[in-house]
Amino acid sequence: MKNDLLREITPLTQSDCFTLFSRVKSDFDFPLHYHEEFELNFIENATGARRIIGDHMEEISSLELVLVGSNLQHGWFNHKCVSKEIKEVTIQFHKDLFDEKFLRRNQLSFIRAMLEKSNRGILFSPETTQQVAGRIKALNQKHGFDSVLELFSILHDLSTSRNMRILSDASFNNAEHFTYNSRRIGTAMDYLNNNFEKPISLTDVAKLVNMSDVAFSRFFKNRTGNNFIDSLIEIRLGHASRMLIDTTHTIGEIAYRCGFNNMSNFNRVFKKKKGCTPKEFRENYNAVGAGTRVFI
Repeated sequence: MKNDLLREITPLTQSDCFTLFSRVKSDFDFPLHYHEEFELNFIENATGARRIIGDHMEEISSLELVLVGSNLQHGWFNHKCVSKEIKEVTIQFHKDLFDEKFLRRNQLSFIRAMLEKSNRGILFSPETTQQVAGRIKALNQKHGFDSVLELFSILHDLSTSRNMRILSDASFNNAEHFTYNSRRIGTAMDYLNNNFEKPISLTDVAKLVNMSDVAFSRFFKNRTGNNFIDSLIEIRLGHASRMLIDTTHTIGEIAYRCGFNNMSNFNRVFKKKKGCTPKEFRENYNAVGAGTRVFI
């Protein structure tokens, strides 16, 4: 579907650091799309709308704030929302606004980590969203250098906030790159991503990085925040979601090609993680993702 997906050409010019849209509207009428720029999207009073970020679909509450990474497909849709006064503030900024060397400075470490995670989409907690809502809504009242400083300050506060939630599966967005700060974890994750369709055991990967099973399991959890099996399942589900969207393979073929040994297990794991069956996921995604055009 990525080739058929709307690629938005944003109004952000190379001469500007960011662009901001603040609007009140009665519905969501923009299709599923992607663009090179990062996007911070604040939405208020749209309970029941559906958000799609990568391969993640969810009904939203009355207040939300999401950071979308470069070239990650996303969109908000009416679904069950009946509000006629949806408030939305969208901030788009260049993916090179923060130079790579600049991001490597110690004081930027939290922002660097947040931007990496945004390749999967980040939903900030209701508490964090409430705390920064006023500043986001007032950002269009600032100008020039003051507006850039305020945006940087907002991004820093978001990067150090608690309970942010990563939305899309790890392997869905092919453009993503994570820094694990560990050669062993990098080797392990490369192996999982390159061999997800095959039977893989913790012992196999532990041997690959010259560690015992117990030591590697503990090390992996400490460095990634997930246990080994959950990470493997997440990678497989990301590839499965991509195939459900991009191909016409049957669900059985997709399950087999993504390392699931039987259909019932695939359906159970998929529904537990995504709240719908693979068939429902494909149907819901196709309903909002059809069409080829470039928006200017």
